[in-house]
Amino acid sequence: MEIDFEAITEYQRYKLMASLIVPRPIALVTTLGADGTVNAAPFSMFNMLGEEPPIVMISINRLTDGTLKDTAVNIAREHEFVVHLADEPIARKMHRCGERFPADVSELDKVGFSALASSRVKPPRIAEAPVAFECALWETLETASRHVFIGKVLTLHARDELIDLDTWRVRLQHYFPVGRFGASDYITTRERFEL
Repeated sequence: MEIDFEAITEYQRYKLMASLIVPRPIALVTTLGADGTVNAAPFSMFNMLGEEPPIVMISINRLTDGTLKDTAVNIAREHEFVVHLADEPIARKMHRCGERFPADVSELDKVGFSALASSRVKPPRIAEAPVAFECALWETLETASRHVFIGKVLTLHARDELIDLDTWRVRLQHYFPVGRFGASDYITTRERFEL
């Protein structure tokens, strides 16, 4: 089977790519609205890009009417955000943060997450998340359908048992992130094997 990407629609390309390039890590991103409201939203078009500088990427689609999502508006205005990784205990709340709430309503309040002050950026971090990366905006790329935000990681927060600072290893026996597997399907990371 061969599919010419120039011969199909944007929607068809999205459906194929988002269902085939899996599993994808999920960035649960907190930002601050202009009025100080804490916004939280999950994005599965996310990954690390490098360690020097330490940068991550979040790709945020435009809404159907062409306007930007609250997260994109907030990052463009404030140049700061916090990326959290979601694990099994917070997966349902993470997913609920993707619901459409008015800009002046905090998803944290709606789903029952707790906010903690960040160390170097204004947006707070989510206490229940196993990992949080405080980020400053490094660069923005714009396409017809998306804003791609590249953030420089300033500070990492992790649950105490997750990182062995003597070996700089993550204790994977304590870390069970979830990933996006297309549509509304998610996967766990419990089935593991070594090569």
